[in-house]
Amino acid sequence: MSIHNSAPSGVTKRVIYPYTVALTGGIGSGKSTIAKAFESLGVPLIDADIIARKIVKPGSSTLQRITKRYGNFILTDQGFLNRGRMREMIFNQPEEKAWLDTLLHPLIHACTQQLKALIKAPYVLWVVPLLVENKLQCQADRVLVIDVDEITQITRTIQRDIIDLQQAKNILAAQATRDARLAVADDVINNIGELNKALSQVAELHQRYLALAAGDLTGLTP
Repeated sequence: MSIHNSAPSGVTKRVIYPYTVALTGGIGSGKSTIAKAFESLGVPLIDADIIARKIVKPGSSTLQRITKRYGNFILTDQGFLNRGRMREMIFNQPEEKAWLDTLLHPLIHACTQQLKALIKAPYVLWVVPLLVENKLQCQADRVLVIDVDEITQITRTIQRDIIDLQQAKNILAAQATRDARLAVADDVINNIGELNKALSQVAELHQRYLALAAGDLTGLTP
C-alpha cells in the first residue's frame, strides 16, 4: 500500500466545520477496513451508508413512501428494505433512480449535517461511497480515495457478496470510474498489501489531518 498526496490543481475548497475528510472508493476497495482504522485512533465517523439504512428502517415514513410506490415486493420477509432488489429495479430505469435519489439525498444530507454539528473532535471522517457520483467532494475539506485495481475489486466483491462475475462487473460499471475518483483525490491509499502497512499509513494521515484541522499547512507536506 502507498499514500499519495495529490491535491487537484486549480480547485478551491471551502472549509467545513468540523474539518471534514471524505473517504471514498469503489466497491471492494476496503473502505470499511480503512475507516475502522481511523476510528481506532479516536476519529469520529459519519458513514453515509449507515445513515441511508437508518432513514429507511421499518416503520419510517421514508420506507412507507418507497413501499407505496413499489409495493411489498421491495421488502424482506422481516420488513426491511431489500437493497439488492432495489438496486436491480433501478439499474436500468433512470427515472426510478432519479425518484429515489430525490427522496433520499436531502434526508441523508440533513442527517449528516446534524451529526457533524455534534462532533467535538478536531476532524471527522465522512465515509461516502458515492462521493464522486453525487458530486459531493466540494462538501469536504479533503478527499481520501481508497484505490485498488478493477480485478481486485471484482474478486473481493464476488467473494464478499456471493455474486457472479457479470453482476460484479455491472456494479463496477454503474459506479464512477477509477480515474474519476483519483481526479478529485487529495490523498490516495493504494489498498493492496498487508494490513500492517495500511495501519501505519492511516496513522501518518491521521497526524496530517490533525495538523490541517489546526490550520498547520505543513500538514500538506508529503
